[in-house]
Order: sequence, then structure tokens, then C-alpha cells
Amino acid sequence: MRHGKKDNHLSRTHSHREAMLQNMASSLIMHKRIETTVAKAKELRKFVEPILTRAKDDNNQNRKVVFQTLANKETIKELFGAVADKIANRPGGYTRIIKLGNRQGDNAETCLIELVDFNELLLGAAAEKATATTRTRRSRRSGGSKAEGAEVAPAPAETLPADAEVAETSSAAGDDLTIIEGIGPKIAELLKNAGITTFAQLADANDEAVQQVLTEAGPSFNVHDAGSWNEQAALARDGKMDELKEMQDRLKGGKE
Repeated sequence: MRHGKKDNHLSRTHSHREAMLQNMASSLIMHKRIETTVAKAKELRKFVEPILTRAKDDNNQNRKVVFQTLANKETIKELFGAVADKIANRPGGYTRIIKLGNRQGDNAETCLIELVDFNELLLGAAAEKATATTRTRRSRRSGGSKAEGAEVAPAPAETLPADAEVAETSSAAGDDLTIIEGIGPKIAELLKNAGITTFAQLADANDEAVQQVLTEAGPSFNVHDAGSWNEQAALARDGKMDELKEMQDRLKGGKE
């Protein structure tokens, strides 16, 4: 019986499971982001986060313990170097799981698992959002008579910069590129990693540059034809959603 046992064996023996998690942890530390199934990612998170916590305190004992687990000199060097510097001020939660949908074949639920502090795009958006939502507070006098003075309401002009910054933050978060025919969640993630996050950027992008992004992603992506993406993105950028729908119907041959 498995009462109270929460670990997922992943249909593997103990030695096979440990070796697989060891290799995945090394790949995550070296490349900062890997694609796998959601079940494996959840077990990898429980496996690698205690290792990352040890790496924040660089001493001989911690290096020995981590080396017994990972058994890879290059990974140890990267972990106690660049990775430890990035996560030094983070109290935990070093990884993020981004679901990508089900893959063809076995219909397994796939995802990206990445080190939080190495996603510069999301870090920049979070910093802008924090700046936009920061508000100053007026201090009030404690004690004394309140009869002579009335509270001064903040001037409307002070709220305008905050609203403007919120609007800039929403635009900086990017557009939903998946409404473009031929772009799914995985390809949208690839384009965002390449710096294409809005309809305007995709409309102005060179077809060869977009096709190069797909080619570098592997054979499962370079079969897509990006020839109509910039035209669709231009219609979405201009708000011509009816014309975009008509164009997509022509591309699909009238089929949903």
C-alpha cells in the first residue's frame, strides 16, 4: 500500500529515477530552462531546490554533498558560480513551471521548467509593474486637535503618472500571439524568447529571421510556414479583427 507516500515513482526503479533526476538537474543548471513533462518537472523541482539552497553557502562541506548528488564538475562550477550569485537573495522558490499543452503521440502534458532569476523578460515586466503600482502615502499627525485642520485630498495630477505607467506596463507584457493562425503556445514562447512579444514587432519582423528562430528550435518547428504571420500580425495590430478572421478562414480553407 502507498498510504501517505507522495513521491511519484515515474514508472521507474529507484536507481533509474535517481539517475534521470540527476541528469535533468544538471541540464537545468547548465541551460537554465528545459522542456519536459509536468510529472517529471514536479519531481525535479523537489529534487533540485534543496541543492540550490545549499549552493547559496559556498563551503567545502556543501560542495561535497552536492557533488555526491550531481557528480558533474562543470555543473558544480556553474552552480556555485553564476547560479549562486543570482539566487543569493531569494529565500526559496527558485524554479517556475510553464505549461505548454499536450504533445502529439502519447498526449503527455508538457511544460518548461526554468530558473526564475534567469528569465530576463519576466523580471523586467515584474520590475515595471512594481514601479507602476508603488504609491506614496501622506503621513498624518498623531494626536492633537483635529478641529482646526481638514485633511487635504491628494491632487488629481498626482494620480496621472501612475495610470500612465500602468498602461505602459500592460503594453510591455506583450500581446497574445497565439491568435495568429499557425502560432501555438510553444511557438509563441520561442518568439518571446527571441524578443518578439507584440503584434507590431511580429508585423515588422523579417520572414527569414522568424524562420531562423523556428529552424534553431528543431525539426518539429521548422516545418511551419511563417509567410503569412506578419500580415496577420499587422491586421491584429491595427485592430482589424474581422479582416483577420476572413484571412484565417482563407488560410484554413474554410475549415475550423
